[in-house]
Amino acid sequence: MVLTSEGWPDVQETFFSADAFKTSFPEILKGFWLDVKLFVGVEIVVLILGLLIAVIRTSKVPALFPIRVLAAIYCDFFRGVPVILLVYLIGFGIPALELSGMPDDPVILAAIALSLAYSSYVAEVYRAGIASIHPSQSDAGLATGLTRIQTLRFVVIPQAIRRVRPPLLNDFISLQKDVALVSVLGIAEAFRIAQIETLSTFNYTPLLAAALLYLAVTIPMARILDHITAREQINA
Repeated sequence: MVLTSEGWPDVQETFFSADAFKTSFPEILKGFWLDVKLFVGVEIVVLILGLLIAVIRTSKVPALFPIRVLAAIYCDFFRGVPVILLVYLIGFGIPALELSGMPDDPVILAAIALSLAYSSYVAEVYRAGIASIHPSQSDAGLATGLTRIQTLRFVVIPQAIRRVRPPLLNDFISLQKDVALVSVLGIAEAFRIAQIETLSTFNYTPLLAAALLYLAVTIPMARILDHITAREQINA
């Protein structure tokens, strides 16, 4: 029905132009490497910071109550603020303060904004995983002579991470796509370059070229996780 419609030739030329794809793809690919580096760097920070926040929030030590409150406020705030607004606030707000020692590189500022937002998402995923582990697992770890910290590290957290890998993957796929939001700071990443190409030619094929690059990362991530999960089920 689509291919035989009257408007298909115009749509094909506007969105699926082979010439526009060949012309724009090399530059978009160069910009995409920045997306990949930014995504990997932010993901490492998010994994560590999110786990730290989750451990604090699940701790039952009375002395940590004020820190637990701050961790809860952190999650509530950064989960509630749109990511693009954080990018604007940090990307333009911090340089405007003109504070000595503060970074002014838009790539670093964008990484900070993404890290703050996604660490709050991932912290809640970790927290759900930790809470799902039966208390008997902690009791068994303590019974073998492990300290509470060792029990958390070697018994609880590994099981929790295995349980929450699918939602973690969803968050990282969202992060990989939201990296494109840093283009609002003028960073020449894949989506920004595709926009420039589109505006200069009035052809939307470059945007589809950028979309294919994002798919080239997200689909293998999903299939790798499926493979790991299936293999563990077989070995279980």
